Amino acid sequence: MATPGLHEYGALLDALRGVRWTARLRPRTTNVGAHTAKRIGPNAEVTEYRPYRQGDDPRRLDWKLLARTDRAYVRLAPDVATSPTLILLDGSASMGAGMGGESKWRQARMLCVGLAAVGRGAGDPVGLVIALARGARRLAPRARGDMVREMIRVVDAVQVDGAADVAPMLDGMRGVERVVLISDLLGDADALLVRGASLVARGVEVIVVHLVSRAELSLAPERAVAVDPENAAVRRPLARSAHRSYDEAFGAFRTSMRNRWLATGARYVQIVDDQPSADAVRTLVRAAMGTGAVA
Repeated sequence: MATPGLHEYGALLDALRGVRWTARLRPRTTNVGAHTAKRIGPNAEVTEYRPYRQGDDPRRLDWKLLARTDRAYVRLAPDVATSPTLILLDGSASMGAGMGGESKWRQARMLCVGLAAVGRGAGDPVGLVIALARGARRLAPRARGDMVREMIRVVDAVQVDGAADVAPMLDGMRGVERVVLISDLLGDADALLVRGASLVARGVEVIVVHLVSRAELSLAPERAVAVDPENAAVRRPLARSAHRSYDEAFGAFRTSMRNRWLATGARYVQIVDDQPSADAVRTLVRAAMGTGAVA
């Protein structure tokens, strides 16, 4: 399995300089950051005034102006806050599939690092959970300057293996405003949908990155073989009808995942393992700030 080198991570980070990730939902935190907040932040800059109306937040009143003029005005200001982000990586064995020196897991690591860098560029705390068959690796969301470097160290130390239960990693989240799920959705997809819908209902921004291999998108005739379960040396080419059936089934699966995730209110983006990683990150950022899905 090809492992990204430090120079590749460095090139990715250089390519993403200046890319900013604006929160689609208004963050509920009051920590000062780059996103418009739902609640009053401590360092809001007043942009204009208007007369006080019944139902306005009394904390918006300009008491000094009231004392001078005996008129009640409220301060209007774009409160800003951080958007704590958690990246959830599927570490199942199927994520190691790929071709031509590429793999879904390699792309997943690059996306993780790139998205973390974009989040940190906006001042957001960024964390990581890697779901593995033997447990999970976790980095709590933090705004430390070396968080991206720490993520590189963690993702490069992981080997995908077995069948990981990804859905339980979405339970018990507190203080997270944005969740990015990077998975091929070949495992506990139904349970993931239930948990994802619950997060969206609580006001969490959920972005689903459906990672597929180029080899999965179309079953090439020269690569499609049936292996004898009792003798791995015995391989027979599959009939063309099997190719068509596979392509139709995999296409239907991707369409189903797209539609079901969109129905929850989440964002859905399909990324291919051989897509340039910097372009893929930009696609994800645009999709997260827009509407609908990208396939």
